This record gives sequence, structure tokens and C-alpha cells, in this order.
Amino acid sequence: MRFTLLPLAAALFSTSALAAPAPGLGYDIVEGLTTEVGQRLAGTEAEARARDWAVAHLKSLGFANVHVEPFDMPVWVRGAETAEVVSPFPQKLVLAALGNSGATPDGGVTAEIIGFPSLDALKAAPDAAVKGKIVFVWHRMMPTQDGSSYGTYGPIRFAGASIASKKGAAAMLIRSIGTDHHRVPHTGVTNWADGAKPIPAAALSVPDAEQLERILARGKPVMLRLTLTPKMVGTHQSGNVIAEVPGADPSAGIVLIGGHLDSWDLGTGAIDDGAGIAITTAAAKSILDGPRPQRTVRLVWFGAEEPGGFGGAAYAKAHAGEKHALAAEADFGGDKIWSFSASFAQPKSALRDELAARLNLIGVEPKEGAAHGGTDVGPMVQRGVPVIDLDNDGTRYFEIHHTADDTLDKIDPAQLAQAIEAWSIMLRTVVDTNDPLTPLAPRKDEE
Repeated sequence: MRFTLLPLAAALFSTSALAAPAPGLGYDIVEGLTTEVGQRLAGTEAEARARDWAVAHLKSLGFANVHVEPFDMPVWVRGAETAEVVSPFPQKLVLAALGNSGATPDGGVTAEIIGFPSLDALKAAPDAAVKGKIVFVWHRMMPTQDGSSYGTYGPIRFAGASIASKKGAAAMLIRSIGTDHHRVPHTGVTNWADGAKPIPAAALSVPDAEQLERILARGKPVMLRLTLTPKMVGTHQSGNVIAEVPGADPSAGIVLIGGHLDSWDLGTGAIDDGAGIAITTAAAKSILDGPRPQRTVRLVWFGAEEPGGFGGAAYAKAHAGEKHALAAEADFGGDKIWSFSASFAQPKSALRDELAARLNLIGVEPKEGAAHGGTDVGPMVQRGVPVIDLDNDGTRYFEIHHTADDTLDKIDPAQLAQAIEAWSIMLRTVVDTNDPLTPLAPRKDEE
């Protein structure tokens, strides 16, 4: 097939090929969602209100085929959460239960605490040293622009409680997976491996974790009283909100973009992931308001990402028979886009070169290596759909991620606008290129 790109010179110097996003649209979406809905825990009444808000808003913006695709999921809700050192230095600690945490008795549990500097140290510990104790794991996570530190230390949260449970621990505490030094804990889901009984599991704020580490370093036995009363409340409904910009050539495939609508329950989900929804929606609106694209843009506000990617899995199951030309998601805050990567069947394609040239004009550089998408588009990427990653600057992201501080004031309007511009450039390029965007071989994403 002959490969013809949009004329590069015209694209670089003409404003006619790309309609600018409506002034302030991205910020208005984050402001409206966080103000009129607030926190949006998956499967709860708040997330249902968010879907209603989304449908009304997307219709008002002029998108086509706006609808909800519901699915069922198990729902976990937070309860009481307190901790205090009983001896040798009595004091209260600040913490938050991890998603899917088990519960203590209503009156709490009091046990000796044993500390480990890493997940590997916990894995290596004899079961007898852990049995009946409260396990505490700390770490030294530092900020990185690309968020790579989350990949290094995230398993402490994802898998630590399961490991402790299998060793007979009474409960699990971790230093929050965050880079701040505020007395605000970071929640997030923990997963229970086969054979692991759910035990109480929580994250201490970074200052409290450092305090507990110092107390343990004094060398005296430390007794801690912990109360966590979360619970599973059964199967409830979540859903994906779908909207489209119809393309002129249905055979060219769908460009799938979006972010996740749900949030954790501590903040109002501004950076995670109100910003991602805002960025992708404003970029899609720029396509809607410009020349009709060849490919259809399908915008999805995914449900129930935080507790385990239920929305992405439901979307992939419902749309397995449709041709998808490309997938991309925004789920790393609202700060500027600084780099991009792409996984195409032809890694050195002319399309990648054109993207690099256009995005370079706003300071976005190509990055070596494969693109992976994220939790929501991951199931489609695993099926071989080509994928682009537009990388937000993550330097401050893990100061706020999954905390009560995830609120509207953390959105930088200027950086959000640059991210929308980058996404708009990328979208206009891929919806109109004649590159067939050949599917890749199906693969399992790296964790």
C-alpha cells in the first residue's frame, strides 16, 4: 500500500489542519467533575453519579453515540482506620487502609511489630519470625520524571500483604508508595494471591513510616494497636462511558483514547484521573471541531480502574470484534507531556517520524523502547493493537497520587493546556495518516 503522510510543512506552519481546543475546556472538565461529583470510588453511588455527569457533559459537547456500557464488579469500602504505638513510646500514627484490605475485629488488634527494609527482606524472613506479628515494610522511593520508581516500589503495596499473610502475619503496614513528606497516607489496591487470606493492610504516611522505623531502630520490642474495619459489600454495577467522533472511513479502524472515571475515596481524583479524562476529551473535541477525520475517534471514560482494571477488561470483551487502529490513554496526572513512544508493526515508520517532528515543536521528544498503554487500554494492546504513550512529567505525581491531597488546586492550567495540545497533535496525525497501522502480534504486557 502506498504510504502518504499529511504534508509535513503545511502541518507545521498551518493552523487550519488542527482546530485548537476550546479555551479552558480541559480545566473546566476537571473542575466540574471534582466539584459537582467529588470522589468516585468504583462501584458506589458516587461513581454512578459521575457516569450520569459524564453522559450529560459529553452530549453537550456534541460527541456522537454517547452511552454507558455497564458491568458488574465486587465492591470494597473503607471503614475506621487507626493505629497507635502502645510501647515503648506510646503515640498515634496516621494511615489509610489499602483497597481490598481485610479487617481487624471492631476493637482492633494489638501485636508486636516487625520491620523490613524491603519486600525481598520480607520474602527471605522465616515464617516463624513473622507469624502472629504486624509486618512493616519501608523503602526509599524517590521522584522520577518517568515514574519508573513506582515500578520498583509498587510491588510492596501490590504484593506485600499477600506475602505477609502466607507467612502467618496478623496484619501488614507499609510506608506509603509516595515521594512526599506530608502527613497524608497514600492508599491503593493490594492483591490477594491464591492461598493468601486477606489480612488488615494499610499504608502509613511517609513521616509516620519514618517515625516507626526510628522507633524500631531503638532495639526494643514494639507493640502496636491497629484498627481497620473495611469490608466487601457485594457485587455492584460500574460502567464505561463511551463517546465518538465518527470518521469518514469506517474500514480504517478506531482510534481508542481515554482515562478512568473512578477515583480513590480520599481526595477528589483531580490528577488521578480527572486530568486524564480532561486531556483526552479536550483533544477529541479538537478533532470534532476540525475537519472530519478519516478514522473514528472513540473516547472512553473507563470505570473501575483503581480496584483492578475492570473497565478495561469489560471494554476489550465487549469490542473484541471491532477493528482498532490505535490505542492510547492518559493516566499520569495533568502536567506537561515531555516524551512519547510508539509500538507499531514497523518501528521505524514514517508515521513515527512525523509524530516526532510535530511534537518536537512543543518540546516533546521521542523516547526509545516500546509503548505499553496502561491498565485501561492494556487488554486491547495485548491483542496486538498499536499503541502510543504520551508521557506526562511525573516528577511531582507521587507526592499526590492516591491521597486526600488529590484535589483541583494541584492542577496547573498551563501544563494541562500543553498536554492537551500534544494529544491534539497526536490525534490529528493518526486519524488522517494513510499508514494502515498494521496490528502487532498479540503479547502480554510487562508489569
